[in-house]
Amino acid sequence: MYSDTPATMVAIEIQQPGGPEALVAAERPVPRPGEGEVLVKVAAAGVNRPDVLQRRGFYPPPPGASDLPGLEIAGEVVAAGEGATHLIGTAVCALVAGGGYAEYAIAPAGTCLPVPVGLPLAEAAALPETLFTVWHNLFERGGAVEGEWALVHGGTSGIGTTAIALCRLFGVKAVVTCGSDAKCAAALELGAAAAIDYATQDFVAELRQLTSGRGADVVLDMVGGDYLPRNLQCLAEDGRHVSIATQRGVTAELNIMEVMRRRLHLTGSTLRPRTTEFKSALAEEIRREVWPFVGTGQLRPVMDRTFPLRDAAAAHARMEAGEHVGKIVLVT
Repeated sequence: MYSDTPATMVAIEIQQPGGPEALVAAERPVPRPGEGEVLVKVAAAGVNRPDVLQRRGFYPPPPGASDLPGLEIAGEVVAAGEGATHLIGTAVCALVAGGGYAEYAIAPAGTCLPVPVGLPLAEAAALPETLFTVWHNLFERGGAVEGEWALVHGGTSGIGTTAIALCRLFGVKAVVTCGSDAKCAAALELGAAAAIDYATQDFVAELRQLTSGRGADVVLDMVGGDYLPRNLQCLAEDGRHVSIATQRGVTAELNIMEVMRRRLHLTGSTLRPRTTEFKSALAEEIRREVWPFVGTGQLRPVMDRTFPLRDAAAAHARMEAGEHVGKIVLVT
């Protein structure tokens, strides 16, 4: 480790499942990297919906992961285990399985991406979780390609704004749903092909009209529950439905004959429990296919607000209020 690396650090613990007030600053030993791992002096950590679920007691960390919340970080590598020492002294952002809400965090070397010159570390920290999620689910599992229509729920969330940006870069027409006129306007300004106010409009009818009755080629859904049958109504023949969260419930009723008749594909994934090998391979694909746009400035996260690390509770309260547009980030 660097000679000035302290023995202890400030970390944000979940004292017990509950509301934002369950997030409390505590002193922890600075972790030590193992083989293939790096120790990052965290400058910023992204706040994501899975962090909120973990705080509530609904999304425990996978075996071997830190019990601290935080799935994405950015900062300087200050130490490394065998096989990763070449990263010492570099600025990286990384996808982690936990531990991001701290002054220091361990990251697998394979999930680290270089921070381009000129990209603020707070913005770099806002990229990995949503970028890995959207790239894998919308473009790999969902197979979205240039010229197709994609329906994305939660258009002004971190996932939604990242989906809009990637769709714009790769020629996919993104139709998003939002909960207000103001959020719809924000989504359109970010480059969505269309934005539907789900509070006042029937998104099935609106999507069908936008596509001249054909439907969307792919749906990226973080809502679940009773949205599933409605999403299937939005799909074109041979359409793909990708589930990534279940905010309205984990069960739904659907017409199997409709799936068969229109040859629909239903899939989904969760990223956090996947192996380091899988995430590293995904990082390599992102480095090749997407990261050049970050380097040129064509891809930037939409930033909502930053909070000091010790104010993690306030950051969670903002996320749960649902008023944010883009990413919420903690800074040390």
